[in-house]
Amino acid sequence: MSRMGDVLAGFHAAWEFESDSVLIRYERGIRTPKLFQALGERRVPLKAIAGVTLTRGKRGTVVLRVEPRPGADPLMEAAAGQLKESGDPYRLVLPAEREVLAEYYADELRPLLTESGPADRFLVKPPEGPLSFKAYDGKATFDGRTVNFRWFWTGASSAKWKAGDQSFSVGELNGVEWRSPEVFEGHLRLLRRDAEASAAQADQDPAAVVFGLGYGPVHESLPFAAAVLAAVRTSSPVAAVPAPRRDPADIAERIRHLGELHQAGLVTDEEFSVKKAELLSEL
Repeated sequence: MSRMGDVLAGFHAAWEFESDSVLIRYERGIRTPKLFQALGERRVPLKAIAGVTLTRGKRGTVVLRVEPRPGADPLMEAAAGQLKESGDPYRLVLPAEREVLAEYYADELRPLLTESGPADRFLVKPPEGPLSFKAYDGKATFDGRTVNFRWFWTGASSAKWKAGDQSFSVGELNGVEWRSPEVFEGHLRLLRRDAEASAAQADQDPAAVVFGLGYGPVHESLPFAAAVLAAVRTSSPVAAVPAPRRDPADIAERIRHLGELHQAGLVTDEEFSVKKAELLSEL
């Protein structure tokens, strides 16, 4: 750019143009999309950008957008084209009177974009952890090394209760599958290296949590998925970390709930005995 540190402010965000990157700072406010607020700010290296466009927007606005290269941003890779236009973190919406200024920055930026095609690694930093969110059937947590699913008594299927709470080290994983909570059957599924693609519905798969109204919102579940995906891409397979010892009161409550499933006929005698023994072994 001709001058480092130039800032172009629009609705919900401001872009600072630097010699090797664009720093995007998102506003915090009631009208700002929650995903933008969750992201806070993002530094996008110029080598992660394939192109830049300026188009007319709605109601007297113009839209400046940079196009990330495929494979350059874990957030966009996890989203897999499911974000709504209004939730696209690479769009800067400006009043129409700033069109000339926006065109100036677009013209300044284009000659600096020398990379094209898919990136061989992530160039934009993923959201930082630890991260967590509540799905409909469980709570998902990620500390940078391990993903944990802890099932809710009121939402988890009997199949997940039988399997028990789950823990996956990133070395065990091959990727993630994020289906937006804004569409039917939204979920986050972990793809394991040593397992075939699961044909089970997400509510029956212990490697998945399901979304629902108010559960797994985009601004929580998508950054989570992106962080896990980035960790998977930079890891090597490792042995699973043993689950920590659990609170005896928690174990007792889970045995009680297991007994209710058994009495309701949702768990066989053999399954009840095996799962009860597994829970007792965690004490």
